[in-house]
Amino acid sequence: MKGFTYPTLEPYNFGGLERQNYRTSKIIIVPVPYESTTYYMSGTKEGPWAIINASRHMELYDTEKEKDVSQAGIFTLEELEPSKNSPKETILRIENVITKILDDGKFPIMLGGEHSITLGAASAFKKKYPEHNLSILQLDAHADLRNEFEGTKFHHGCVMRRISQDLKLPVTQVGIRSISAEESGYLKESKKNNIFYDKKFSPEEVINTLKDNVYLTLDLDVLDLSIMPSVGTPEPGGLGWYEILDLIREVAKNKKIVGADIVELSPIPGLVAPDFLAAKLVYKVISFVIT
Repeated sequence: MKGFTYPTLEPYNFGGLERQNYRTSKIIIVPVPYESTTYYMSGTKEGPWAIINASRHMELYDTEKEKDVSQAGIFTLEELEPSKNSPKETILRIENVITKILDDGKFPIMLGGEHSITLGAASAFKKKYPEHNLSILQLDAHADLRNEFEGTKFHHGCVMRRISQDLKLPVTQVGIRSISAEESGYLKESKKNNIFYDKKFSPEEVINTLKDNVYLTLDLDVLDLSIMPSVGTPEPGGLGWYEILDLIREVAKNKKIVGADIVELSPIPGLVAPDFLAAKLVYKVISFVIT
């Protein structure tokens, strides 16, 4: 399949694990260092490497589950090379890779890169799961519902519009605290999305909007800036570490999380705490989805 080859036993393995095998691993990490030029602060293309690098220095044992998360088998693919031709071609490359991973019966976690990469994953998941039984759960500061921005419909500010309008997948948006007039109008007219602004929600309310199968997309700017300043488009406010974990934990208990991405880390030189937070968050997602 174009854009995918079976990896060797190298190149780098999430968490510093040595000689993991793609064929025996349940969790496949897909780094996608894709970034456009439309950020207040650039650097999201460095996000996947920063998360992987931080993960090498973390404990693999999860105190909540009382198990070594890595025992499920975690393999990190080589970085997916974005297309130099167009954003749409990059999305297609992502769709091809995620489709192959799903065909192999594995759980993909993408590391971004900017949020537009989620469209490629959503397209792959729509082919695998019936439309009436798959939801997209977006944790984000921004609605990302513009129809077009800066000359393209594949901008990171348009990704949820493409998923809800073009793919016709139900989207639940949590933690939103920045939205344009155009996006507000779309929400009122289409009545397609379930939206929870900032902290005005409970896990139960969110869960009640979701289908049985859930794809989780987490933009790190959903978090409070005091613990996550390393994002491309920061917004005041945001959710705390335990609020995020409580929500994902409850979703995993009540629904089936079938795939995930964590995007928009823009590393700040000399400030590694946000990188470690993102890596820890990946591990927690893995621990929640592994039974």
